[in-house]
Amino acid sequence: MSDVTQLVDEEQRLRLERRFGTHVGDWLAELPYTLDTLAAEWDLTLQGPAPGGRTSVVVYATLADGREGALKLSPDHGLARAEAGMLRMWSSSGRVPEVWGLDVGHGAILMERIEGEPLSAGGVLPPMSTIGTLIRELHAVDGDPEQLAELRPLMARVQFIFDLWGRERTEGPAVDVVSPAVMHQGFCRARELAHDDVDVVPLHGDLHPGNVIDGGERGLVALDPRACAGDGAVDAVDWILWQITDAGQAERRAQELSKAMGVDADRMLAWARAFAPCLAVAMVNRAQEGTAEFDAVMTLTQG
Repeated sequence: MSDVTQLVDEEQRLRLERRFGTHVGDWLAELPYTLDTLAAEWDLTLQGPAPGGRTSVVVYATLADGREGALKLSPDHGLARAEAGMLRMWSSSGRVPEVWGLDVGHGAILMERIEGEPLSAGGVLPPMSTIGTLIRELHAVDGDPEQLAELRPLMARVQFIFDLWGRERTEGPAVDVVSPAVMHQGFCRARELAHDDVDVVPLHGDLHPGNVIDGGERGLVALDPRACAGDGAVDAVDWILWQITDAGQAERRAQELSKAMGVDADRMLAWARAFAPCLAVAMVNRAQEGTAEFDAVMTLTQG
């Protein structure tokens, strides 16, 4: 049986607690037993922990037939089920890991392991045409109409994001830098965009450079979807804003993505302006205030 302290460090424990509350400690205490159960269920050899985020613990595993996989567990079992469903819907695109097993009762997904580091680790932005092709192929998948109908509306995702970063603002140094008025204006912009009458597509919902891996010949592979349905322009936001040093750079990226995705550039830029206050909060709380990147993001909040 694994020792939970070898699977989850203190930093990740705190991230999980901030997301799910202190009762996540009980879930973590049971995690070694849960892993033993799943290893027996799926005939796995567990290897060791992979980098985790706010919502899950990931353990590398080898299947009996030699395939290399990743076992992902979340305290939110509904989140695991939704993610597995979205990955399966997108499987024909080859742009997401294959799902090999789902245990809803344990909030666990067994999936293909994608070798490589996320784009955020390398700090190099691929051409916008490459990013646009990834997003276009995800949005174009011909999913089951019933499954698409079950996806949360984009507005629910918007509300979650602004609630999350609103708390981060009030609980960190950003409270003195990013005003409530700026946050409220961003939320109102996003709400208006989310309610516009546009084509509805299956959205990744959290498509940023930390959730995309360069799969080599396979191309870019997207991880960790937060499935919802709505305006395709919203999945471009993080690529428009990532490491920009002036507002004009964001506009140029939106134009390039528009050509690759077939989505209106002005809508992409409008979504970027709406979410810019959330990124500004994150940057202040990570001690990035005063940088050219921060100034560019703040300029967009005012546009």
